[in-house]
Amino acid sequence: MRRVLGRFTTGVTVVTTGGDTPHGMTANSFTSVSLSPPLVLICVLRETTMHEAVLDRKSFAVSVLSARQQELARYFADRRRPRGIQQFAPVEWAPGRFTGSPVVAGSLAWLECSLVATHDGGDHSIFVGEVLDMGFREEDDALLFFSGAFHDLPVKDA
Repeated sequence: MRRVLGRFTTGVTVVTTGGDTPHGMTANSFTSVSLSPPLVLICVLRETTMHEAVLDRKSFAVSVLSARQQELARYFADRRRPRGIQQFAPVEWAPGRFTGSPVVAGSLAWLECSLVATHDGGDHSIFVGEVLDMGFREEDDALLFFSGAFHDLPVKDA
């Protein structure tokens, strides 16, 4: 199944939660759900620190990574990185103004969300968040994930 689904190209994000022990993880299980009200979803493996952190904080942020942030994607996918606030030491970020969840600087786009629903998704939970704040920039290429590897998607000239 991993090989089949790996043929589906996705964007790459870093999902974060704030609080006394902020946490982050690389994720490509992210999508929009609704424009009115503004809702997005993330899928998080139940046995991870992030799962408990989202349930605890009832909020999260999603930073959509640019092609220049491939190393950041690898960093937040590495289970050996430090925990708590120390994992954000090598990362430029700012706290979201509504939840305090870290928003990664230089991202193509970001959303700060309040958790409004949790659904069973097998070994994952599907977290639905209402968008409280968001932003974007256009001056960089997108980071994609396809067939087990990172790829760039150049920004097309207007």
